[in-house]
Amino acid sequence: MRHSGRGEDRPPRFANVYEDATRAGAYAMLEFPGTYYLAYRDLPGIIARHVQGRHALDFGCGAGRSTRFLSGLGFHTVGIDVSAHMVDLARKADPAGEYHVVGDGDYSALGDRRFDLILSAFPFDNIPGSAHRARLMIGLRTLLNETGRLVLLGSRPEIYVNEWASFSTADFPENRAVRSGEFVRIVSKDIPDRRPVLDVLWTHENYVALFDSAGLRILEHAMPLGKPGEREWMSETRIAPWTIYVCA
Repeated sequence: MRHSGRGEDRPPRFANVYEDATRAGAYAMLEFPGTYYLAYRDLPGIIARHVQGRHALDFGCGAGRSTRFLSGLGFHTVGIDVSAHMVDLARKADPAGEYHVVGDGDYSALGDRRFDLILSAFPFDNIPGSAHRARLMIGLRTLLNETGRLVLLGSRPEIYVNEWASFSTADFPENRAVRSGEFVRIVSKDIPDRRPVLDVLWTHENYVALFDSAGLRILEHAMPLGKPGEREWMSETRIAPWTIYVCA
């Protein structure tokens, strides 16, 4: 779930760039190529260490890639997203799955259900405004059951200033001067649509503050590196592109 907007704490216009049909279609075809492989490679083991129960929520499910991933691990998974178009693509790819279009921060479609696992795979890369992010995270915390765990997968600042198997930032040297909470641009090399995506740069310190503001504590923090011979890596064996947090 990627968004574009301005850098205020609560932008007046909060649009999902994947409402664009061409980009949504390209994104829907992605599974786990290149650098994305590292984002998901260690999740089964991390989830097995921390999660009890089999009921999961995929927050910002997009076209359902992470939802299908969790279902493949044996979870009864619900996917939610603000983009009706992306949810439509998820339903077409996974007719037996459960997907809901939700308003920004509105989880009422879930009723009184509570979850053993909430996975947030990349949506917080694209949500501007610290207070807005905190409100969303507080809402997610209330959807956890007593032993539930939230697993957040996000981009490290380093991804926006290096070259990767799946991404390029060479055309955006201005990314190096961007401060936390401001917008950066990155191009995906795994899809034909090479228009840059607008993300928001957030540091580890920002995530620590975000979890603290929502009453969550970090149980594990992982930064997966590529292994020699595992893929045709570029920076991945030296610099971790992704960050994974497990919170309770």
